[in-house]
Amino acid sequence: MTELDSSPAGLDSTEADARLTRFGPNRLPAPRRKSLLMRFIAQFNNVLIYILIAAAVLKAILGEWVDFAVIMVVAIINSVVGFLQEGKAEQALDGIRKSLSLNARARRDGDWVNVDAQALVPGDVVRIGSGDRVPADMRLLAVTNLGVDEAALTGESLPAAKDVAHVDPEAGLGDRTSMVYSGTIVTSGSGTGVVTATGSATELGRIQTLITEAKGIDTPLTRKLTQFGRQLSLLILGIAAVMLVTGRLIHGFSDNELISAGISFAVAAIPEGLPAVVTITLALGVQQMARRRAIVRKLPAVEALGAVDVICSDKTGTLTQNEMTVRTVCIAQHDYTVSGTGYRPDGHIECDGRPTVPADDPGLAALIATMTLCNDARLTEVDAQWRVVGEPTEGALRALAVKAGFDGADSPRLAELPFESANKFMVTLNAAPGGDRTLHVKGAPDRLLDRSTTQLRGEVTEPLDRAYWEARIDELGDQGLRVLAAARTGAPAGADTVTAADVDDGLEFLGIVGIVDPPRPEAVTAIANCHSAGIGVKMITGDHGGTARAIAREMGITTDPNPKVLTGADLQAMSQPALRDMVDEVDIYARTSPEHKLRIVSALQADGKTVAMTGDGVNDAPALTRADIGVAMGIKGTEATKEVAGIVLADDNFATIERAVEEGRRIYDNIRKSVLFLLPTNGSQSLVILVAILFGFALPLQPVQILWVNTVTSITLSLALVFERAEPGIMARPPRSANRSLVSLPDVSMIALVSVLVAGASVSVFFIAQSAGYPLPVAQTAAVNMLVMGQLAFLLNCRFLTASSLRPAVFRGNPWIWRMAAALIALQLVFVYTPFMHTWFHSAPISPRGWAIALVLATVIFLIVEAAKAVGRRLGY
Repeated sequence: MTELDSSPAGLDSTEADARLTRFGPNRLPAPRRKSLLMRFIAQFNNVLIYILIAAAVLKAILGEWVDFAVIMVVAIINSVVGFLQEGKAEQALDGIRKSLSLNARARRDGDWVNVDAQALVPGDVVRIGSGDRVPADMRLLAVTNLGVDEAALTGESLPAAKDVAHVDPEAGLGDRTSMVYSGTIVTSGSGTGVVTATGSATELGRIQTLITEAKGIDTPLTRKLTQFGRQLSLLILGIAAVMLVTGRLIHGFSDNELISAGISFAVAAIPEGLPAVVTITLALGVQQMARRRAIVRKLPAVEALGAVDVICSDKTGTLTQNEMTVRTVCIAQHDYTVSGTGYRPDGHIECDGRPTVPADDPGLAALIATMTLCNDARLTEVDAQWRVVGEPTEGALRALAVKAGFDGADSPRLAELPFESANKFMVTLNAAPGGDRTLHVKGAPDRLLDRSTTQLRGEVTEPLDRAYWEARIDELGDQGLRVLAAARTGAPAGADTVTAADVDDGLEFLGIVGIVDPPRPEAVTAIANCHSAGIGVKMITGDHGGTARAIAREMGITTDPNPKVLTGADLQAMSQPALRDMVDEVDIYARTSPEHKLRIVSALQADGKTVAMTGDGVNDAPALTRADIGVAMGIKGTEATKEVAGIVLADDNFATIERAVEEGRRIYDNIRKSVLFLLPTNGSQSLVILVAILFGFALPLQPVQILWVNTVTSITLSLALVFERAEPGIMARPPRSANRSLVSLPDVSMIALVSVLVAGASVSVFFIAQSAGYPLPVAQTAAVNMLVMGQLAFLLNCRFLTASSLRPAVFRGNPWIWRMAAALIALQLVFVYTPFMHTWFHSAPISPRGWAIALVLATVIFLIVEAAKAVGRRLGY
């Protein structure tokens, strides 16, 4: 209070106004926004759009205005999709600003008054109660059973109990029990505090700053396409220059001939179908992922998950079910295990693997009775889902009572002492069926042991064995269980009130229960699949280190019996280079803050990893922004995290991430297949033009005929590969290297081979037709037909990137192959035999012999490519 120049009586209006002028309103500042026009124009800053626009310009130069219009429409549609679909940082910040309180109860001029939350200033004394949103960061002055849901800031699943005791200034956010923070929710009790920070100085404000400063990372596909586009552009320009110089100096071509040849070569070389294929592949991936409960907000994110090396996951609700469950019950003579998970009251109590009837064990029955009677929660079933009304831990105890067949209806409650953080226990006074009255106590084991002198063993009361219980409590704690204890004592006849003094000593200790947020079974399997796929899984949580370690072992994140855990305090004391050196070795991070999560992600990326980060709270938003792919929780996630994320999980389930990774790998494979299919199309066409110019003979292909080949293969064959299923063993191979090019050296060899084969076959057919006396239009049409048939043969090669296509499977699994092949042949028949096509594209009818030659050469191309793939497999490619 002294540092804030305030007192429990609060501020007067004059001082409050002065401080408001000094510190500014209690709101998060709106960021500088780009105009809608600039945001739309920015969508064109993409190598795919560059390629589309370049192709459109070339079409315009050729006078192909219909094609020009179509390509520009594709470019504009692609930009509109990006404009509407991508979550921008300012939208995330809007989500954070919506977390702020609208009004507050403050003490001004000695009276409690309602004020606009934006008018609060440091030094104000504010009162908060159950259901309120905390209006500013505050140091607590007085509390009554105050519990605050801080999950959005700390990630902890349970409300934090608050008190006024001093804590270490270096304590982590989740351990600052004497503080409450702006935007969090009061779940129980009430309190009074003095405002210590407002606006951008609050914890929420610091997170906003982190989001603003966190730079998003391009996805692997975006980086590779950018790199590929630059390399391809330089290659085309270089070859075109050589070709034009050769045509002028050696063969004496005229300017018009060189311009026509240059345009033909450029049109042939630029894969204008590639952007459309990539966009369609990603769009179909969006639909497929939606069916798998993963909602995609940014198109490149569809593929990015397939490249991840590391998945950093929150614990609560993602790896676990976010439903507290009693797993162990310990009484003096036995330990019991409890089956079933969550709040669904299905399951039973077992001892040594055999079901137990609680009524047969008086000690067990007594413990369950106390845990049930000293309990304010109730369970409800809504749409076949069981939910708890009240505290999660009490809901777990209520589910235990149902499994045990105990409802406590014959022991009505007469009075109660609510749980308070100062006492750490709850007491109820209940009437027994025989008329006796009993005090039932439930709470922290150490507090109940301090007040107990005896324990119950069966039906016999005996002296308390504290050492035994402390050992059992430590053992359950090491397993990551939250431990609660139960005790009881008699009450005087006619008693109708209860105070803390009534249970100061003389309690009969009944036993303890171990409660856990159980792992999702499917998440355990998913983590094992990720490890098989070479993907590391790291748990970053706000929970305590012991709980995090136990859950990580149970989930299979680590097999080390005593794995290393880095806490927020450890990270705070560690430099970024030191963290980078050990980040790959540590799989468990506990008691973390937003800055810690951001540092962990950055350290992994600096180590060359492609990182996916999951999150649900406002505190996760900066790390999601920085990660290669941010994954937000759709059920319990805040709007801030959903806005910055690339993918939102509709079921908050880690297993969905693993399925999305598999889908991402399939999508990348299909994009790569489409690229490897399209490039030989362009390579063979441009090679035909290049050879004609270098050797000085008539062009085997007209520019409009090149456009025809590009168009029909782009809208038919290249799209067929979009629908390919995942290849066997796709999740058994390691992630692709972040440095691996979209087109690797073996791929270049294959592209060159196919380009030479198809170009050679096309030139050969052209000369065969000319030598047979056919006119130039017929010879050129035969060459076009050979290009198309060669591409159809190569399509079957591309169905399996490395595996052999000489097997029956090449004819199954993707009906779109045959639909598109039929469409291609139909279009080619129109090209060859309809008069209007002869006028537009300078084509001419060809004989059945011409078709037969094309089919034979296409079969030869297919077999040669399969032989090359076999050599590649033998060499390990």
